[in-house]
Amino acid sequence: MQNPKLRGLLLGFSSTNARANALFDSLLLLLPNSSSSSLNARFCLPKRRRFCGYAAEQFSDDEYECDFESHKLFIPEEATPYDHHLQGNTFRFKSSLQATMRFCTLSVSEDDVSSKKLETSPIHSKAPQKPIDFTKVDINLLPTVMIIGRPNVGKSALFNRLIRRREALVFNTPDDHVTRDIREGLAKLGDLRFKVLDSAGLETEATSGSILSRTASMTANVLARTQFAIFLIDVRSGLHPLDQEVGKWLRRNAPGINPIVAMNKSESLHNDTNSFAEAAIEAQILGFGEPIAISAETGLGVTALYEALRPMLVDYMVKVLDDNGGEDENSDQNSDSCKVDESKLPLQLAIVGRPNVGKSTLLNTLLQEDRVLVGPEAGLTRDSVRAEFQYQGRTVYLVDTAGWLQRADRQKGPASLSVMQSRRNLMRAHVVALVLNAEEIAQASRSMTHAEVVIARRALEEGRGLVVIVNKMDLLKGKRNSAIYKKVKEAVPHEIQMVIPQVTGIPVVFISALEGRGRAAVMHQVIDTYEKWCLRLSTARLNRWLRKVMSRHSWKDNSAQTKIKYLTQVKARPPTFVAFVSGKAQLSDTYIRFLTKSLKEDFDLGGIPIRIMQRVVPRTAGGSSSKSGQPIDKVVERIPSDKRTVIDY
Repeated sequence: MQNPKLRGLLLGFSSTNARANALFDSLLLLLPNSSSSSLNARFCLPKRRRFCGYAAEQFSDDEYECDFESHKLFIPEEATPYDHHLQGNTFRFKSSLQATMRFCTLSVSEDDVSSKKLETSPIHSKAPQKPIDFTKVDINLLPTVMIIGRPNVGKSALFNRLIRRREALVFNTPDDHVTRDIREGLAKLGDLRFKVLDSAGLETEATSGSILSRTASMTANVLARTQFAIFLIDVRSGLHPLDQEVGKWLRRNAPGINPIVAMNKSESLHNDTNSFAEAAIEAQILGFGEPIAISAETGLGVTALYEALRPMLVDYMVKVLDDNGGEDENSDQNSDSCKVDESKLPLQLAIVGRPNVGKSTLLNTLLQEDRVLVGPEAGLTRDSVRAEFQYQGRTVYLVDTAGWLQRADRQKGPASLSVMQSRRNLMRAHVVALVLNAEEIAQASRSMTHAEVVIARRALEEGRGLVVIVNKMDLLKGKRNSAIYKKVKEAVPHEIQMVIPQVTGIPVVFISALEGRGRAAVMHQVIDTYEKWCLRLSTARLNRWLRKVMSRHSWKDNSAQTKIKYLTQVKARPPTFVAFVSGKAQLSDTYIRFLTKSLKEDFDLGGIPIRIMQRVVPRTAGGSSSKSGQPIDKVVERIPSDKRTVIDY
């Protein structure tokens, strides 16, 4: 090192001779004349501490000034040929972990105070003239940011932090991988909106054909369609050899993406500035620029992540909106003018079932792409994966859930969390697709196990539409299995109706997801069930139907039977009706089942639950019913007439 005073200053920051030499050599690369240069350096430590090293040492003159407290390096006008070199080699130091979690940056300016100072941004210095409101941009035009890294560095925790919900499973399993599929969500970071992808942990040395190898290839395919990436590392363990392998893998598979290196779990080094500085310098070995310190668990450093992402996302949106000719400005007008009914709204479809029945294969078949990981291993899916696609002009949201386990088979850890997440997604869905295994049905001579019956009944109790899908019908092909094939197709609908008698007409579809057969049939039944689920019937039509039904049905004791004044539908999704009856008598359960069955048969409402409530309309004082037909909570008191007089004898 040429200057001992500068060396002492850098030693006060880096605490080791090797680190000081590395910092000094990197700083000299930015200066045009290192032998005759002078430097005024000040290193800003956290608040309530004094400056360390040589606070304001003058080495020869004031030709160069480096002020790390204001994050600027001033170079004279003669150094303008090196501007491009400075733009490509910005250099940052850690200034205050406890207060700001930011790094000091270098920027170029002239000595003349009256002249304009040019500050070089680490990514882009040109800002758009018109501010962009990300909240009004179409979601299909938003940029995509992918979170990558080795296993167990906190990718799912950062994903949950960005989408502001606990959607991805987070569990401390150093020897196992919780996330195995690509999970997509809408990130909300300040005024920024972008699509964020949570990926599985990468291990480049995984054996061919293993789960880790398949997840790496799937991550590479999705990364090729993304625009930006966040490279997450664990600051507590330092730069791991797997981190360097992931960096090489990233350069090989996505050479056009310059990721943002984020050091997660930095709250552990909250009070140790020197250790954090060493970790930050060590992270620069990856070659992707200066890292930022964050904590996905506590939210520390989210502001620094926002400042790093905003210039890139703004520049990307400017290009996209220019290419689309201001499509986002007309999106609000189109959304206001195009008002559709409830049946045309986006459809939420949840694919549920026991493990290893082909749920993930069915999702890939519906999407017509390898979106989730599939394989012969049981329990491969852990996270509930949500995907969006268009089918015949309709937006459909698919949710692939983890396999439901028996209560005795559940274990504490990711398996139990997966079952809880599957239950939540079942309650959010509009239509539930229950997948059965045709081979197991043929071997066990029964259509549904106890776990599958529980899933179906819970879906109907929650008021969701139900479609039963019998998968793996390709295993029953051939002359030997022709009799079993016909028997399964005939027996399954009949047995399902016997097991679930409360809902009639449940549609059953026989498919082979592996061969891609049955995609159109599945979507036809799902959309048909959804439209029935959203059906609304007018009050006049219902009462005309009610008179016909009551006329063709004979009761044993018509005088004792409760009379229905009128019937009306109060809500859809699922269809809910209210029967207004006169008097204090209630409708019997037999009467309600009769009305429910008649509604399903006459209006073709099979496969969805129907709810019928009753409300009593009390009689008025004169014995006649209320003209308004509305229920009356309080009975009207009888008022004595003036004609009635009391005669005392």
